[in-house]
Amino acid sequence: MNRYPPIAEHGMVGDLQTAALVSSGGDIDWWCTPRFDSPSVFASLLDSDRGGHCRLAVENPDGNGMSVRQLYLSDTAVLVTRFMAPDGVGEVADFMMPIDSSTPQDRHRLVRVARVVRGSLPFVLTCRPRFDYGRASHTLTPDDEHSARFRGPGTDLYLQSTTGILLRPDGNDVTARFTLSDGQAAAVVLTSSASDGPVPQRPSLAQVADDFEVCRAFWLSWLRSCTYRGRWQDVVNRSAITLKLLTYAPTGAPIAAATMGLPEQIGGERNWDYRYTWIRDAALSVRTLIDLGFHEEAHAFRHWLRNRIEARRTASGDPLQIMYRVDGDPHLTEEILDHLEGYLGSRPVRAGNAAADQLQLDIYGEASDALIVGGDIGAIRGWKALSDVLDWLADHWDRPDEGIWETRGGRQNFTYSRLMTWVAFDRGIYAAKEFSRPADVARWTTVRDTVFRQIVEHGWHDKRQAFVQHYDTDVLDASLLLMPKVAFLSPRDPDWLSTLDAMDEELVSDSLVYRYDPTASPDGLRGSEGTFNLCSFFYVEALARSGRLNQARHAFDKMLTYANHVGLFAEEIGPSGEQLGNFPQAFTHLALVTAAMALDEELSKAEARPRTDNHRHPATHGLTAPAESAEGGDTRG
Repeated sequence: MNRYPPIAEHGMVGDLQTAALVSSGGDIDWWCTPRFDSPSVFASLLDSDRGGHCRLAVENPDGNGMSVRQLYLSDTAVLVTRFMAPDGVGEVADFMMPIDSSTPQDRHRLVRVARVVRGSLPFVLTCRPRFDYGRASHTLTPDDEHSARFRGPGTDLYLQSTTGILLRPDGNDVTARFTLSDGQAAAVVLTSSASDGPVPQRPSLAQVADDFEVCRAFWLSWLRSCTYRGRWQDVVNRSAITLKLLTYAPTGAPIAAATMGLPEQIGGERNWDYRYTWIRDAALSVRTLIDLGFHEEAHAFRHWLRNRIEARRTASGDPLQIMYRVDGDPHLTEEILDHLEGYLGSRPVRAGNAAADQLQLDIYGEASDALIVGGDIGAIRGWKALSDVLDWLADHWDRPDEGIWETRGGRQNFTYSRLMTWVAFDRGIYAAKEFSRPADVARWTTVRDTVFRQIVEHGWHDKRQAFVQHYDTDVLDASLLLMPKVAFLSPRDPDWLSTLDAMDEELVSDSLVYRYDPTASPDGLRGSEGTFNLCSFFYVEALARSGRLNQARHAFDKMLTYANHVGLFAEEIGPSGEQLGNFPQAFTHLALVTAAMALDEELSKAEARPRTDNHRHPATHGLTAPAESAEGGDTRG
């Protein structure tokens, strides 16, 4: 493997409190423990020399004659890396035992099982942890030939092997070489623990096999709650598992992605830390899980969100800030890790996220929707939390903010922020009436209607014939693809179809969608970025709801080709089709699910009625043909 494998060349394993990335070459090159947002133990993905890694792979010193394939066991989070060499076929299975508990755990186990299914093959193991993002030294204490302890600051890492793998010290690291033949297997277990914790018992191969089956059974059982039975079952299941893996079980708080510092542009400065809970991302993730039938996850997040509102632990004194740590801590001080090279030299590498202090008023719309969706939000604490937020928002909504994309170029009156303010009041009014809850409905209604009129008057650009990014620009913004989804207007409204046409012309590149044009609307950062996968899937959903089914299905099929070999997506797609940004990203996978569900629903409706449209296949775009519209005629008369 190269010093830095492509971002997409990874699978993820996790235990619902932490997660690790495994490259297709057999390297664990990212693992933070004991929580998603803890300092790393392995981070060679951000610095090949200083970051640390654990490699378990078939040894191939010449680099020739061997191919590697990676896959998940169907409908599970068990990752298998297969090595097909001239002398045989071997594989490494990686998994973590799920800790689906409300109690945070200091101890986490990552299991790696080597096995040969044909022939005889040599394996190599190297374990080189580097604690605290590679800043802290460690000591090695070998207990015997099958057990070693790496002592770091506040955290110990145990490496233990089954019979067949003899561990050898290599300075303060550990290596091993062993050979397995047809039908033989051996395993190593990495256990992270608090420094004062008891020494874990060395596992037997039989115990590892039992754990493997328990892990596999957990995921199969969890997925049985999924109600989706559509055309894209496999990819939706994979996205659901990914969303679950990115949710911190003790609090129910989903994180945005498993990693930090992976670039939106190779060599650029757009390298952020995504291991936190964004109100927006989490609320949309929970809505998606509810739509799939996973109600326990939604209940846990709503409880976490309600606690954040009640605590009011924000620097500004506002009810919420845009993101938190998984335990609800609002302090996310951003620091530069100057000692790290960065992925392919992409610097600076940042830990923490200064955007936590930004004002983004859209979060109150997503929060309100999350608190209400799925049924009654409760008679006392749930309703009080929501009504307190809306009473506050009625006095504070009409302010410029940094917007959904967390720009660092100054506050604006972003149309999307106003749109989600409208959503907040609209959902609150609905809940007050539906569940007969006490509320100042008259005032909320007045504010909701004022916001609506403001968006229509200032967010619409007559010359562009489209809704635009903010009130003082003619720049388009893909976040507004959600306008029909949140029921602000009909997906077949002429003004919406005109907006969709404008986006199609300016933001869409062969089904891939840019968030906005940073050259036309400076965001305070140097460099560029790729197309945004979230927006690409929102585009598919908008096309489907607008009746442009051929175009929607073609765009969806194309987007699925950008998934990596195990069905995972990062944040963006680069100019050569490469995945960019933090990985895997929950935002992308929730949008994939909603796009699949919308497309399924609209395709089924279309199949149930006689075909009367004359939609063109998108491959004919640009050829002489009648203009496409929701009803098959001219979109604007």
